[in-house]
Amino acid sequence: MKISILDRVLLLITCLLAAYQIGFVIDGFSTLPMIAYTIAFGVLLVSGLLIILLGIEVLESPVVVIVATMIPLTLSLGLVWQHLESFKVLYLVFAIIGFFAILVTRSFPMPGRLPTIVLALVHGIAGMTIFLLPIFLSIQGLTRPLFSLVGIGGALIGIGGLALSFLKAGKPILSKEIILKILPVILFSMTLCFVAGFKYG
Repeated sequence: MKISILDRVLLLITCLLAAYQIGFVIDGFSTLPMIAYTIAFGVLLVSGLLIILLGIEVLESPVVVIVATMIPLTLSLGLVWQHLESFKVLYLVFAIIGFFAILVTRSFPMPGRLPTIVLALVHGIAGMTIFLLPIFLSIQGLTRPLFSLVGIGGALIGIGGLALSFLKAGKPILSKEIILKILPVILFSMTLCFVAGFKYG
């Protein structure tokens, strides 16, 4: 599928926003959140550049599901570590186990629906954490109102990540053409929400 000029522009802006987030916005966070956010936005930056350079077909790679998991897992880990003191170690354990569970179920043949169940469970928990936690913190007045934009970005990454992951798993939610067509818009929109939410929230 040919990538349009508009999609290339959106992806380039997405890459610039991700680089800005890494270089300026997360500076000053504590060590683990900084590492987690750097991984998340680093993967997003590299993914955007690969799509620009190699085309949308790069998403056909079998490692996409594994790599795509790193973004919501590390983002949610950073949020929990910063804002939910009593759950941070437990969530770190979940993130590590979740990543390796997807790595194993995607690297070796597995019976039945186990890979799909593992994928949905890990993505679901991470995505809901990114979506709900910033909005809850904003409503409670524990952060500035614009931090809720991180939650909106979380909803977008959940939609895009699940759609892409289930496509690669052979259980598409939408048609391949629709998913690949809207993906650059989703990547741009969610990155913009993340950067604005972290910076002004």
